[in-house]
Amino acid sequence: MLLFLTQWLAEEVRAFNVFNYITLRAVLATLTALVISFIVGPTMIRKLTAYKIGQSVRDDGPETHLSKAGTPTMGGALVLVSVAVTTLLWADLTNRFVWVVLAVTIGFGAIGWIDDYRKVVHRNPKGLSARAKFFWQSMIGVAAAIYLAWSADLPAQTELIVPFFKQVAYPLGLFGFVVLTYFVIVGTSNAVNLTDGLDGLAIMPTVMIGSALAVFAYVAGHAVFSRYLGFPHIPGAGELTILCAALAGAGLAFLWFNAYPAEVFMGDVGALALGAALGTIAVIVRQEIVLLVMGGVFVVETLSVILQVASFKLTGKRVFRMAPLHHHYELKGWKENQVVVRFWIITMMLVLVGLSTLKLR
Repeated sequence: MLLFLTQWLAEEVRAFNVFNYITLRAVLATLTALVISFIVGPTMIRKLTAYKIGQSVRDDGPETHLSKAGTPTMGGALVLVSVAVTTLLWADLTNRFVWVVLAVTIGFGAIGWIDDYRKVVHRNPKGLSARAKFFWQSMIGVAAAIYLAWSADLPAQTELIVPFFKQVAYPLGLFGFVVLTYFVIVGTSNAVNLTDGLDGLAIMPTVMIGSALAVFAYVAGHAVFSRYLGFPHIPGAGELTILCAALAGAGLAFLWFNAYPAEVFMGDVGALALGAALGTIAVIVRQEIVLLVMGGVFVVETLSVILQVASFKLTGKRVFRMAPLHHHYELKGWKENQVVVRFWIITMMLVLVGLSTLKLR
C-alpha cells in the first residue's frame, strides 16, 4: 500500500525511489510492527483481562505454574494483526509469495483462535477436537503446497537443497514437493505450538529463525547474490524479507509483554500461525533442511512428546518426568528463566549454523 504510494510519488520526486529497496522497507516494516504492537498491546491485554479470557494450568505440571492460572491468553492475535497490517503497508501486494504466506498464517491463526476460544470462553478443555484441528491444518497445508507446486516457474523451485553441498539437490517432482511442503508447514506449526509452554520460550526462537529466513529470502530473490552463493534464484522471493521483518518486529514487541512474568500468553492463535508462516517461507526459499537445523529446539520438543506418548502406551513407563521437554527440566530443578534463556542460546547457535550454509557450500 505505502509502496504503491511512494512509487507514485517517485514519478514526480525521485527521492522516493529509495523505497523500492527491500532492505529499507524491511527496516521500516520491523519498526512499524514494533510500534503497532506497543500501541495495541496494552489495550488488548486489558480487554482480554476484562473478558476473563484466561489461561488454564495443568494440575500435574510444575507447582510454579499454578500462579499463572487466569493470565490472559490469545495474545498471539496481536502478533498476527501487526504482521498482517505491516506487510500490507510495506510489501509489494502484486507478489504471489506474500499472499500465500499471509493466507497460510491467517488460516492457521483462525484454527488456533477457534481452539483457544472454545477452551477459555466456552470452558471446553478439549477446545477444537484434535481430528478437526488436524483436518483443517491439512486442508490449508495441502492447498498451499499444490499452489506452490503449480506456480513453480523453474525446476529448482521444487528441488530439495542439501546444505553445505553446492551441487547436491534432489528433484522432488510435483507429488514429492506437495508431500514435503505439507509436512513442513503442518509439522512446524505444531512444533512451535508444543514449545509454547513457558514465558517467552517460543516467541524468541521464532524471531531469530524468522530473521534468518529473511536473509535467505533476500538472497534467493536477488539474481546476483543467489548466483554468487550458489542458490537457486527465485524471482519474487525477496519480498518475503518484508514479511519476515514484520514478524521479527511484532515478535520482539510481543516478548515485551510475554517475558517472565508474562502479562499475556500467545495461545494457539499465535503459535500455530507463526509456525506455519516459518514453514511456508522455508519451503518457498528452498531451505527446509536448514529450517530443521535452526528450529532444533522445536524439533526436540516435538520428539520428546512423541517419545513420551509412545513409551507410555507401549511399556507403561515415561521417558521424561513430563513432556514437552521444557517441563522435564523444570521438574529437575531448573528455574523457568534458566530453561527459557538456555533454549534461546541453543537456538541462536543453531541459527548461526543455518546462516553459515550461505557461504560454506
